[in-house]
Amino acid sequence: MIIVDNAILSDDLAEQFFVCNYEKCKGACCVEGDLGAPLEEEELPIMEEIYEKVKPYMSEEGIAEVEKQGYYIKDFEGDFSTPTINNKECAYALYDEKGNLQCAIEKAYKDGKIDYQKPISCHLYPIRISKYDQYDALNYDRWEICSDACVLGESLQVPVYQFSKGPLIRKYGQEWYDKLEKEIEMRKKEGLL
Repeated sequence: MIIVDNAILSDDLAEQFFVCNYEKCKGACCVEGDLGAPLEEEELPIMEEIYEKVKPYMSEEGIAEVEKQGYYIKDFEGDFSTPTINNKECAYALYDEKGNLQCAIEKAYKDGKIDYQKPISCHLYPIRISKYDQYDALNYDRWEICSDACVLGESLQVPVYQFSKGPLIRKYGQEWYDKLEKEIEMRKKEGLL
């Protein structure tokens, strides 16, 4: 394991390879799974705040579900996530003309309508964070729908932590990420990775 400040990272983040291959998966992570996108508590007021600016980018079905279920839901484990359409795609996801899924929140962000890019859980994927009282545990989430991303990542030799550099900096800051890089390099020199 790799320890940086209050975060404990699995070695997989440095040893496994990953580069999202959207051309192959077509945004399947927005529709697969049991729930919508996991949300951190500090993101809940943001979801309420941005909704009216994101709404023009959403599908009619997505709007109907948000207006029925709320901006977010509390799941059976007590965690928060985005609502879904018929227990499938995230309510904030929309299909483009080619049948690919895109994020309405991210589209509004790219158009300069909001300053929130998307839920950090989506941005960090394939890294998942489990929060504990004293630390965060960061793990590589292996999912069959991302097998093409693993193949592409390996062919390009991009480890998970490098693929997720931007989101990790968004979450923990540049100084933290610099420490992570130094720790991984040191562990590689010592033959621990």
